[in-house]
Amino acid sequence: MSVEPVRAEATGGWFIADLADRTSAGIAAAVSRQIRTGALAPGARLPTVREVARELKVSPATVNQAWRALAAAGAIVARGRAGTFVGAPATTAVGRYQRLHPPSCSTFRIDLSRGTPDPELLPDLGAALRDLTRNQANDLAADYLGEAVLPELAAKVRVDWPFRAERLAVLDGALDAVDRMLSAHVRLGDAVAVEDPCFPPFLDLLARLGARPVPVRMDESGLLPEELARAVTEHEASCLILQPRAQNPTGVSLTARRIRELSDVLHGADTLIIEDDHSAGIAAAPLRSLGSRLPGRTVHIRSYSKSHGADLRLAVVGGPAELLDPVIERRMLGAGWTSRLLQRVLLSMLDDETAVHAVTTARAEYRRRSAELRRALAMRGITVARGDGINLWLPVADENAAMISLAAAGIKAAPGGPFVVGDYPPTDHLRITISPLTDADLDWLTTELAAATTAAPTYRRIRRG
Repeated sequence: MSVEPVRAEATGGWFIADLADRTSAGIAAAVSRQIRTGALAPGARLPTVREVARELKVSPATVNQAWRALAAAGAIVARGRAGTFVGAPATTAVGRYQRLHPPSCSTFRIDLSRGTPDPELLPDLGAALRDLTRNQANDLAADYLGEAVLPELAAKVRVDWPFRAERLAVLDGALDAVDRMLSAHVRLGDAVAVEDPCFPPFLDLLARLGARPVPVRMDESGLLPEELARAVTEHEASCLILQPRAQNPTGVSLTARRIRELSDVLHGADTLIIEDDHSAGIAAAPLRSLGSRLPGRTVHIRSYSKSHGADLRLAVVGGPAELLDPVIERRMLGAGWTSRLLQRVLLSMLDDETAVHAVTTARAEYRRRSAELRRALAMRGITVARGDGINLWLPVADENAAMISLAAAGIKAAPGGPFVVGDYPPTDHLRITISPLTDADLDWLTTELAAATTAAPTYRRIRRG
């Protein structure tokens, strides 16, 4: 609906007099729109909470919650008794993902920070590209209104999709899919339940939307049901983002029992569920999806980046038409669709026995490398929880000291801080990617990792008096 701003003479600012959605999220979104359009200029003083509550006929608590959401997004600033004001235009902040992968001119003997697969274990694209040249005429001749998803690819992925998906889409990788789903369904001030620790780009995306991440801690079976219940009931989480297996960074995979427990928690809520199966193909754990029990609210994302190649930029997304159609329709105004040429390359590899064998081999090799490193660390007194995929979550006494210790040995690791959502993690960690590991590296690398886990910061003593 069109909403006209009106002058609030008592405060000298602008506010919205006619508003249909008078929940805290609706109020926050309306004020945010006025800021973006310039109706509320930087530095403008807002009405008091009581004035807004009286004008909109809502409780002060509702307005307070809206103000907190706007403040968390940096849209407004509270200045004590002076009042609350529109914030200055936001400057581009360094996101968590940038902190995880800062530019570096240093040369390392081995890089365990990247979170990417071993290029040597990816399927050979040669056969798929030769197959493409025999079929490219049909794809290149396709018109703008043709099928966005190759029917043959759709039929292929439906065979082992974890639940009956009403709609399928192909997007440009898992993160693109998460981004588009959040943009379509999450508003400023919304609470979104996330794993803690969490994949940093998810948190960056939520920050840009002005949404509030609600941390849900995990154990070896996945999200803790009581923590998810708190996020849903106390924080009214409108969305849940989770990685069902080979969770990044911990490697945790959901168990069948945990799926039942989590679905019981979500049964009475209307929370949107976004599942990112980013390690499909190379994860050893079986896929367990909340969509098997809550198909009407689950959007499942299957990425082929780690199994078949990141530069394919392909992920298949499946779920209810009600949730996916807004994403598909919006995309038609921009990129339109993901190249059918790339889709056909993927389809060719999914059908090719040599490529299938390469993915199977990679899965077994990653599992072996992970097990060997955990075993070698255990022999040095370091216990690392068993996980799946290509990452280990290594507990350390002090993150910075551990990073320095490893860097001195020519080893680059990923700091654990950007993954942490809650304020007080019980221990520091590093994320270690095992894909570059070779048997020749194992002994010296394990010795350095073990030393890093106990490295302590050096503090300079300050003399008093």
